[in-house]
Amino acid sequence: MSIIYILAPIALFLGLFGVAAFLWAVNKGQFDDLETPANRMLIEDEPINKKNNKGKEL
Repeated sequence: MSIIYILAPIALFLGLFGVAAFLWAVNKGQFDDLETPANRMLIEDEPINKKNNKGKEL
């Protein structure tokens, strides 16, 4: 029964730590734009022209 005196404060501390980390992330803007990063992988990049050492395109 005495183990509850150790585990209860540890659980409360971890819970408060999680809430604090979530509030920090919200204040820093981590959840501002959830759509763009998921859609960015669908946009094609512009092709990169490869050149040889004389400056001519391959």
